[in-house]
Amino acid sequence: MVEDEVRLAETVRRGLVAEGFVVDLVHDGAEGLEHARSRDYDVLVLDIMLPSLNGYDVCRSLREAGVWTPVLMLTAKDGEYDQVDAFDLGADDYLTKPFSFVVLVARLRALVRRGAPERPTVLKVGDLTLDPATRMVHSGVTEIDLTPREFGLLHFLMRHPGDVVSKLEILQAVWDLNYEGDENVVEVYVGYLRRKIDQPFGRQSIQTVRGVGYRLSGQGASQR
Repeated sequence: MVEDEVRLAETVRRGLVAEGFVVDLVHDGAEGLEHARSRDYDVLVLDIMLPSLNGYDVCRSLREAGVWTPVLMLTAKDGEYDQVDAFDLGADDYLTKPFSFVVLVARLRALVRRGAPERPTVLKVGDLTLDPATRMVHSGVTEIDLTPREFGLLHFLMRHPGDVVSKLEILQAVWDLNYEGDENVVEVYVGYLRRKIDQPFGRQSIQTVRGVGYRLSGQGASQR
C-alpha cells in the first residue's frame, strides 16, 4: 500500500491485516515503485497524490517495465478524467475517498482472484498500435491522425481483436448507453476509419460480418 496520509494508511493497514492480508506500507511514490518492481505482490493499493512520484507515474512505470500486479487507485481525486487517466495508464480499479472499508476489501479480493495477466497499456493488432494515454495511433512507423470518435471506435475494436462486435455494442461503448440515433452512424465511422488505417496501407483489417457486425483482424499487414 502506497499512501502518504500516515494515520489513514495505518488504520487501513490494521483493518486489512485483520481481514487476513499481509500488508507492506510505504508513504512515498518512488519507494512504492521500488517495492512494486522488486517484490511479488498480489495487489497494489496506490494513492495518486504522493511525494516524489505521483500515482499516475508509478502505475505507468510499472506497466512499461512489464509489471502486471493489479493496481487499485485509492484517492481523493474524484473527477471523471482523473479516473480515465488512471485506467488508461494501466490501473485495474479506482476507489475515491472517503470510502467504505467493506467495499475496499471486496474489491481487493476480486483483484487477487483475477491475478496478474499481462495487460499492455499500448494496444497492438498486426502492425497497428494505439496508446490510450498519449492518444497516438501508428501503422508501423507511420502516425495516423484520428478524430476523437474515430479514435474511440478503433480503441474499442482493438480491445476486442478477432471478435465480432455488433453495431449496438459499438454504440454503447463509443457513443453512449442511451444513444437513440440511427445505428447506421457506425457504418459511416467504420468507413472513415478504413480510409485512414486500411486504404493507405493496402490492407483490409476492419472486416464486415454481414448481418452481425465488424471484426478487427491483425492479418493483412501493411504492403508499404
